[in-house]
Amino acid sequence: MRLEYFQMLDEIVEAATADRRTLVARAFVPEHSPVFEGHFPGHPIMPGVLMLETMAQASGYLLLTLNGFSRMIFFASAKEANFRSFVLPGSTLEVKAEVIHEGSGYAVTQATLSQNGKRVADARLTMRSVPFTSPALQAHVLNEGRRLSLVTTEAR
Repeated sequence: MRLEYFQMLDEIVEAATADRRTLVARAFVPEHSPVFEGHFPGHPIMPGVLMLETMAQASGYLLLTLNGFSRMIFFASAKEANFRSFVLPGSTLEVKAEVIHEGSGYAVTQATLSQNGKRVADARLTMRSVPFTSPALQAHVLNEGRRLSLVTTEAR
């Protein structure tokens, strides 16, 4: 996990397929990050907004995988977001996202963060699908898909 670059997912545990519209990933929270210097001095915890971002990225990569990386996915809204426990530096998180509705350029996912088998956060997320706005953005997203082993062929 590279918090400063919003690169939240480190590895994919289970990738989505046409039959199984779920993605499971791992995120390794770094021991040290400038984020923790201000959140909070003497009691460093992962900000809730970054926990939400981690769930949104898993949802985004789920949908990118399902659409063959042909359209960009953007986070549109969160409903029923719950933060149940603190996430400390050095933690390993399991991130799960599942499609629960899709249509008209939007998808709704149910996402969870777990640590040691215990749920620490969950949310219902709405994601928007749009054409890539630039070749540079598409290349970046494809490279991240390769880093996560979700894209195994040359650029589409």
